[in-house]
Amino acid sequence: MARIIIHQEAITDAAALKAICPFNALDTVNGYLEINAGCKMCKLCVKKGPAGVFEWVEDERPAIDKSLWQGIAVYVDHLEGRIHPVTLELLGKARELAGKIHQPIHAVFIGSGIRAGAEELLHYGVDQVHVYDDPALKHFRIEPYTAAFADFITAVKPAIVLVGGTTIGRSLAPRTAARFRTGLTADCTFLDVQPNTDLDQIRPAFGGNIMAHIFTPNHRPQFATVRYQIFSAPPRTERGQGVIHTRSLAPEALKSGIQVLDVRRKETTKGLEDAEVIVVAGRAVKKAADLAMVERLAQLLNGKVAATRPMIEAGWVDARQQIGLSGRTVKPRLIITCGVSGAIQFVAGMNNADCIVAINSDPKATIFNVAHYGILGDIYEVLPALIQRLETGHDATPMEALAAVTA
Repeated sequence: MARIIIHQEAITDAAALKAICPFNALDTVNGYLEINAGCKMCKLCVKKGPAGVFEWVEDERPAIDKSLWQGIAVYVDHLEGRIHPVTLELLGKARELAGKIHQPIHAVFIGSGIRAGAEELLHYGVDQVHVYDDPALKHFRIEPYTAAFADFITAVKPAIVLVGGTTIGRSLAPRTAARFRTGLTADCTFLDVQPNTDLDQIRPAFGGNIMAHIFTPNHRPQFATVRYQIFSAPPRTERGQGVIHTRSLAPEALKSGIQVLDVRRKETTKGLEDAEVIVVAGRAVKKAADLAMVERLAQLLNGKVAATRPMIEAGWVDARQQIGLSGRTVKPRLIITCGVSGAIQFVAGMNNADCIVAINSDPKATIFNVAHYGILGDIYEVLPALIQRLETGHDATPMEALAAVTA
């Protein structure tokens, strides 16, 4: 913890000192110069004030014995034993990181009737699967799940803990991290590890305008959550390797103030994350009725319609179809952006697509910087021509139709 100390005996002109701070964070109280809640810790007073008046003091951080914390743990996100794909993606990333520090990979599986799922995880490069299988854990309730997760960390002491950025993961990870008084970096888009097991965590910040590099060298374990479709899942091996450990908790640890009375299934629909082809409507769409041509193109390609934030805010498209930092992260085989400028907030949600085709009338649009193929033109001219080519069946593939339209 850092702080600024004011040496009152060295002050000769309090009014002049107060003028140094651009945030009006210096006040005179009962004849003493004090720092108020407006302080931004910018240290301008230390740099520009008279020598000896302001002192920057940073407490010595206690050193942590990193040798006591070994391995990478992945929380297994699931629904009644059916493993969420984000878990497999994290296992793939964990294997990559573990290869650099030569440490084991642990999977933490919490639920009821999940033995078969635990066996399946052994086909994805896991060294050890730690299973908490109890009827009291059938439904996700934050208190017993946190107790199980914390019990695993206390027993195994992993250096790194990765959790999927799902509804459950976003609830469980911060609560568990708080128990160990350690940090948590949410929605990471890049992870790497240093030889001493310090985790490099990179995520968009300030609305996606910068990429923040975060690391916590003095705390263990290091927690990070990652959205679905950020990393790639490893191939399933024919033969499973690894060990399954069965763990248990005392009955009192499984108690919860939440009682599940009934579970009602929502109608399952294929989301944007699972679509192989996506057509995105951007700001260039002039009115809601014009979305019909975007929808028709998606229909011809057996794809899904998505949109950027302005389309959502206008009420023209459902919020579940938004791509970007405040929407969905996707990784389709083909994505076609229609009149999308390419703001970093949007690009962060789709730049892992196998093939990106951008249609825009502005030659300086930043979307062209990430697109594999760019079409310079008005969507009101390009889309109807493309739709006509696909409807008449002149071209065997979407890329052939695109080539013909732009020829």
